Formats: sequence, structure tokens, C-alpha cells
Amino acid sequence: MKRREFFTLIGGAASWPIAARAQQAGKLPTIGYLGSGTPSSAHQRTAAFLQRLHALGWIEGRTVAIEYRWAAGHSERNAEIAAEFVRLKVDVIVTGGVPPVLAAKQATAVIPIVFTVAGDPVGAGMVASLARPGGNVTGLSAQNPDLVGKRLELLREVVPNLHRLAIVADVGNPDSVLEMGELETAARAFGLDVITPEIRRAKDIVPAFEALKGHAQALYVVASPLINTNLARIHTLAMGARLPAIYNARDLVEAGGLMAYGPNFDDLFRRAAELVDKILRGTKPGDIPVEQPTKFDLVINLTTAKALGLEVPTTLLARADEVIE
Repeated sequence: MKRREFFTLIGGAASWPIAARAQQAGKLPTIGYLGSGTPSSAHQRTAAFLQRLHALGWIEGRTVAIEYRWAAGHSERNAEIAAEFVRLKVDVIVTGGVPPVLAAKQATAVIPIVFTVAGDPVGAGMVASLARPGGNVTGLSAQNPDLVGKRLELLREVVPNLHRLAIVADVGNPDSVLEMGELETAARAFGLDVITPEIRRAKDIVPAFEALKGHAQALYVVASPLINTNLARIHTLAMGARLPAIYNARDLVEAGGLMAYGPNFDDLFRRAAELVDKILRGTKPGDIPVEQPTKFDLVINLTTAKALGLEVPTTLLARADEVIE
């Protein structure tokens, strides 16, 4: 073989689809799935991801391997898991939220990274731009400041004389801090007083609710790995304090919350599977634009409303995508 032909062949191998290169190496293409929560808290979304992968021809154990790792709300685990995926030489890393994505990005500039959801991927330094991410990262952004104002409007419909609002959030999470800033701006526009207890660890949650007693009329819960893995405790404390709460996702209301408005996260995870499919078939992640949500859900839990003694306006129930009774 001529020298020029040899180097052309070697250079061309770099552009082969990942699936083809994995098969050449005698192994299935492998996805490293870094869940920031727990298997139970993410079950519905993970199932949506797997169902879409299956529909695209990627069957776990047959045409693709998946290595699952769970940080369970402990952000320090993100770097450990990302490093493990690099050692395992996975073909693509799937995760969501700023801390896990940045941990994965710090661990590798070569392995493609797909994020299922992120608040502000550009501002957080995950991608260069939404249209042209560049590098080895792409995914789906939930960045939409309008959502915060809409949630406050919905909460005010259920609690018409709302004046004092508590924000329950992990103040150490960058996505949460971004949403809290948007929320405080929107709250001022509505003339609301905002209370933000300091929550950084699970043990801060009970003292935070103790501090809220008699000082808040409703809760705005900012989703994050720490908050989501402690939802049962938060629901119990909110009900004990008789505080109506609004969330960002349907599954949080299924677990006992009053109301949720936000992107359809099952749909985001299905679309993340489509991005993984493109990458496994040879598309560079930096060439895949970051996508935005297209489906939004308003879900109301009437059982919780009745337990709190709240009368949900019929006009609001008529606008809901789902009413849980």
C-alpha cells in the first residue's frame, strides 16, 4: 500500500460512524448514562429515552450497551462517574443539568456528550451557542424566562391574595440560581415578597420549612437533583405547613404536589435519544444545534387542592392538560 493511501485510510477511519467503529473493535457501541438523581426518581424519563432509542433501532444488549451510573443528588459524584466513563471508553455520555455536563466536559474533550435538559447551556459554558455548539457537547435547553412568570400567574389564580412567596431551591445549583434570579424579578413585578431559605444539603430542608412557618402563603419549588431526590420529604412538609406548591414537571405533581407547568420532560428525553442516534451514526455533536422544548404541560392535582382546602377555578381546570383526582 502506498504511503499516501495508508494515511488517507487512517484519516478516514476517524470519520466512520461510532457504531461501525465499535463493531470493528468487536464490541457494542456504548452509552454512558449519568443520572443526577436516582433510578426511581428518573424512571419515567429514562423509560422515554429507552423507548425512543428502541424505535430508532438501538436495542439495549443487542445493538447498543448502556452503562448506568447515578449521582443520587450528590454533585461530587459527577466527576467520579465522568472519569469512570472515560476509562470505560464509552462512545457517548448522556446526562442533564449544568454540574453533570460540566463534569463530563472537564473529563473529556473527545467523547460526545448529550444533555437531556439544561437551563442556560451558553451562559454556563457548556456550548458556544445554541445554533453552533462546537466542541463535543449538544442537547436540549429548557431556557425560557417566560415560564417563571407563567408559573407565578398560575399560583396567583389558586391563591388570589398571594403576597408572600417562598422559593425552595438548592442554592448551590447553577440552574437553580439562574431560575431564582428570574423568579425574583418576576415576583417584584407582581408585588410579591420573596423568602429564600438556604438549602444546600438534604439536612437543610427541614430547618428551611421551620423558618417558613407563618411567613409564606405558597411555595415555588425549583427542580434540581437535590430537590428531586427529597421530594417525598418536601411534599410532607409543604402539606404539614398547608402551603400550596408549584413545580416544573408532571411527575412531581403525580408524587403529591399541587400544580406544575413546564416542558414535557418525557418528550425532551425522547428527543435526546434522537441526538444520540445521530451521533452513533456519525454526526459530530458540535454540528448538532441545541434544541428547545416544543411541548408544555399544565398539570393540577385536585386531591392535593382539596386536602389544602383550595378551590381551583374552573377556568384554570379547563386549561389544564391533565387533572389528577
